[in-house]
Amino acid sequence: MTTARNHYLEIIRDNLRINLVEEKEVINELETHIEDRLDELKESGLSEEEAERTCLGLLGSAKVIAKQIYEAHSQGNWRQAFLAATPHLLFSALFALNWWHHIGWLSVILVMVIGTSIYGWWHGKPAWVFPWLGYSLVPVAILGLILLYLPREWSLLTIPFYFLLALWWLFCIVIQTTRRDWLLISLMLLPMPIIIGWFLTLVPGARITGQTFERVNYFAPWIALSFLILALTIAAFIRLRQRWLRIALLSLSGLLTMTLVVYYVGGRLSMETFAGLILVMWGLFLIPPLMERWLRKSRRILERYALFSPPHR
Repeated sequence: MTTARNHYLEIIRDNLRINLVEEKEVINELETHIEDRLDELKESGLSEEEAERTCLGLLGSAKVIAKQIYEAHSQGNWRQAFLAATPHLLFSALFALNWWHHIGWLSVILVMVIGTSIYGWWHGKPAWVFPWLGYSLVPVAILGLILLYLPREWSLLTIPFYFLLALWWLFCIVIQTTRRDWLLISLMLLPMPIIIGWFLTLVPGARITGQTFERVNYFAPWIALSFLILALTIAAFIRLRQRWLRIALLSLSGLLTMTLVVYYVGGRLSMETFAGLILVMWGLFLIPPLMERWLRKSRRILERYALFSPPHR
């Protein structure tokens, strides 16, 4: 295959942002279509170079084709929308039904979250699995809180190791996901500013006391409502095709939910904290695309190096 066709297909591949199985099928179909079209053009009397230039011109912009393919493949069905919304619905029910203080229900939900995350990660990483992956961070955060209550000597030894391990695990997930689509990272981390906001309200100073449980009971309906909003947001995200609508939906939903948290906590969160959480939320939409650009640039540099480096003897 010539360099022009390679470059054309590479642009499409970089902008598809669909799972690897579908991407391979799409690229194979495009290659077959281009080859058939080239044969027709060459039979009409065009040279190889003229036929290729005409063929690629008739196909149109590679980025436009990639956008059309993305919109055709990105929309999930109602089953996938329900699967994506389920973890948010589970946590909403946990507080709406006042089951949050039952260790049995908490254990069942966490096992479901971890099990579903592992299953989805090793079975093609469908879009519906990323909300589950976001909640799989909850046990990691709980472990970090438990370490704070260890004796000081043990905390000084374990907490640095814990943070390094947790960051490494999160970095691996983010890198793997960004290679496909940075928007899935935002989908995964969307609940985090909301959870942090409720945590700062319910557990000031990161110290659990008798009043903590009273606060959770009091705010349980509003906590359930915030998770329900996230569930509806994710279901709509899966059903949408246009990428810009998906980005707008996540941005507006996150802002609305954070505003509701601040409104219902009645001044327990300062405006500075609210602004900080908003910055964290917007960081979920700024850092992943920057990381995606960096990964693509690094890959192109490596490919050029491999292309122009002399062969080993």
